[in-house]
Amino acid sequence: MVETLQANRITLVQLAEDFGLVADTAGTAFPEWQDSMPELTTREIETVEEVKQEYLHLARYDLLEPVVKLVILSPLLKLAGFYRPPFYIAAEKSIDLISQDGELTVRGQIDILVFQPKFWVILIEAKRSYYSLRAAIPQTLAYMMGNAQPISFGFVTNGSEFQFLKLTNQNGWQYSLSHTFSLDRKDDLQQVTRTLRHLGQVATRKQSEDA
Repeated sequence: MVETLQANRITLVQLAEDFGLVADTAGTAFPEWQDSMPELTTREIETVEEVKQEYLHLARYDLLEPVVKLVILSPLLKLAGFYRPPFYIAAEKSIDLISQDGELTVRGQIDILVFQPKFWVILIEAKRSYYSLRAAIPQTLAYMMGNAQPISFGFVTNGSEFQFLKLTNQNGWQYSLSHTFSLDRKDDLQQVTRTLRHLGQVATRKQSEDA
């Protein structure tokens, strides 16, 4: 009998045992988040700082996921260029991931999917402001594996912390993580914006090369 598990209950152990996912222990498979990043204009830096101050004001009270997406994700995606061609955005996209033996199906809905035709760029999972990012990582990786692209990028946030993920499917599933960025560190939100923009540029080049 096939078991169905909601994506928000999946663990890294289950992804490893049932789907063959392994971690990049060498730390060499995700250079993109450390590459030379595109610069922000003075106005863009001012906008990022405005977003930061607005979030810090509102975060005096616990923020639910819809507010995190509205206050943090929406302006960052706009600044990163994901509201312009060649990108498109989908919300609450359903996805199923079936285990290697066919006995387990992981099912859930992606919070936000930024994509190009034939190429998914970045999956974004938002959590309530007090949630640890660790709670979102297995869920996001499951969504990325359900996408089944050779390379895809992910992004998780609880509003005050941010982390990037990379998943490759070449000789089996392998994932890599960036370090955690924090709103409490002076320029981290600027770096998050620059990294989002850079990953979009990487994905655009990748699609052009594969065309």
